[in-house]
Amino acid sequence: MLPNRMQLSRQTEEQLKRLKTMTGITPNISARLAFYRSIESGFRYQIDGRKLDGLLVLEKSIWLGELEGITELLLKFTYPQLDSKEIMKAWAAHVEDGIAALRNHKSLIGIISGL
Repeated sequence: MLPNRMQLSRQTEEQLKRLKTMTGITPNISARLAFYRSIESGFRYQIDGRKLDGLLVLEKSIWLGELEGITELLLKFTYPQLDSKEIMKAWAAHVEDGIAALRNHKSLIGIISGL
């Protein structure tokens, strides 16, 4: 299971904040979109020395919302060998991967049409 408090890398956090400025989508919602987009694309996390140094440390329930249960099950199914800290890094890696496709949209309509 994921830890109760989760954070992202500073770079990903900045991209989420910039997306909020452009579209009005809050970072937790855009993180959810990015995560599922990354999972659908086939990206898979490889254990690395990734640092989660972002300043936005939020509760798991805020990051994941009503998708908390399904997100945790999906991560556990995809990465059964990882502990909770590595699972959080896998989640952060998926958000980082998925935000790459969303970060250049300049409006909410652009994101919706791109999904």
